[in-house]
Parts: sequence; C-alpha cells; structure tokens
Amino acid sequence: MATLVKTDYNFPGQTAVYHGKVRDVYTINDNLLVMVATDRISAFDVILPEGIPYKGQVLNQIASEFLEATSDIVPNWRLASPDPMVTVGYRCEGFPVEMIIRGYLTGSAWREYAAGSRELCGVKLPDGMRENERFPEPIITPTTKAAEGHDENISREEIIAQGLVSQEDYEQMEAYTRALFARGSEMAARKGLILVDTKYEFGKRDGKVILIDEIHTPDSSRYFYADGYQERFEKGQPQRQLSKEFVRQWLIDHGFMGKEGQQVPEMTPEFCNEVSERYIELYEHITGRKFVKAPETDLGQRIASNVVNCLETLSI
Repeated sequence: MATLVKTDYNFPGQTAVYHGKVRDVYTINDNLLVMVATDRISAFDVILPEGIPYKGQVLNQIASEFLEATSDIVPNWRLASPDPMVTVGYRCEGFPVEMIIRGYLTGSAWREYAAGSRELCGVKLPDGMRENERFPEPIITPTTKAAEGHDENISREEIIAQGLVSQEDYEQMEAYTRALFARGSEMAARKGLILVDTKYEFGKRDGKVILIDEIHTPDSSRYFYADGYQERFEKGQPQRQLSKEFVRQWLIDHGFMGKEGQQVPEMTPEFCNEVSERYIELYEHITGRKFVKAPETDLGQRIASNVVNCLETLSI
C-alpha cells in the first residue's frame, strides 16, 4: 500500500515550510498554514523508518471532527480540510509548551510512579495508586515543546516564572484544557471508550488564545475500551486500548526506547499493516462511522491539486 512519508511542495504564496515528526507545515503569505498529515510515525521523539498506510488520513479526519465539535469551547485555527490528509487554517504564534492532561495513571506517568516518583510536573501524587487507576480529578502535566530532541516535563510555576507563557494566558490554557478534556471524554463515552490522557497545543492570534494542531487523535491521545475496564483493573491486567502506546510497547519489547546507540527494530510490511488497522479501528470507534480509504494513487499530486484549489477559494 502507498504511503506519504515526504513532501516538498511550492504552493502559491508560500513563504516557509516546516517538516515536523509527522506533519509538514507550509506557511502561506505569513497568514495561513497548510498542514499535511503524512503517514510518518514517531515514538520516543524518533521518526520511525517506515510509513503507516492511511495514518495521515485517520489523524487529519479525526482532528477535523474534534476541532469542529469543540469550536464552541475554544476558538481554533482550522478553516478547511481540502484533502483527507490536509487542514488549512490560520497561522498563530504557538506557545512553547504542550498541555498534557491525564485522567488515569498510565504510560510514562505510571513508569515514573512505579520507579518511586510521587510528584509529576509539580503535581503531588498520592501513595498506593495502581497502574491504570483513575485520578480523583484529571491532572495537567505540561511539557516544553522542543524544536529538536525530547520534550521535557515542566511545572505550571516554572512555565510562568521563566516567562514561557504569561500567567493570564496560562490560566486560560488550563481552563480550555480541562473543558476540552471533559468534552472529549463525553464524546468517547458515547462510543464505549475512555479518553485516558491527551495533549493540546495553543497559540495566539489577534491577542486571543487559540487551539492549534490536532486534538483527540491516536497520536496525541490514549483511549481504553470502557467495557471490561474495571474488571481488568481489579485483576491487574493490561487494558484494551486504542492508542499509539502499543507501538511504544512493541519498540520497548524489541530493546528500543530512543536512547543513543539503540537501533529501531525492523518494521515489516505485516507490522505496518497491523498498525494501520489499529489506527482505522480507532477512527471507526471514535467517530462511529466506517473509514473510507481515499485513493492511494499519486498521493502527492492529489494533495497539491486539492490545496491549490482551496487556496484559490480562500482568495490567496
């Protein structure tokens, strides 16, 4: 199956391009962004060598749906989705932190807790918690947004003290984060899922805090199946989940955690297709709709044509 792992466009009015871990972002007239969700996949802040079929389409379409469904809570950057793998929207000045919110003790937070830590990003954690246990209230554990390398945990107090974000803007981001997580949790519950944890990114435009990037996708979020959660938790069994965590776990099992000198294990076509199926499964669960695979032939040209038509419509 065809995958899109690299782009090199020159759109009308293009003034800059940024190639991220997963998305390629083209700036148009310093005012708009064309965000292409590629089929690249990253883990432990490393771009893995093989693309995942339909991954970009899944991420872009889930993010578009949730941006639309939360626009009454917080203004966001999205204007249009001219292609299954593309979103076009306003350019904002991004804040250099990511807002991570956790409803359950799992993933990297559990790994730190199991190693003895009882504080995460300035948030005190009680003794006696178990893996996958629900917090009494969701906790916010921000990270710095690194241009290269690993993001680092940081506390609310450090963010404000270092001037990364003003106190007023940070408090607004916190309020938006809690409201978005509540809405995402409600939407997931209606589909038999638990939104376990997720991250949000914000920027500023015309003096207002704006939600940017993707939300509630399997790259930015972790979901458990609600059915069987309690029984599995009580028995200490792993939860059935829809997220990228199974890719991280596969890498860990094969001796890779993104550390210097470690080699990424071979990603066979069978494994890549399995990952693709998991992404599609999450799309169908969270949206309640059958996933419709976009045409694979000449992905690059299809995207270019759709974006140019969109920019013309927006009078760019």
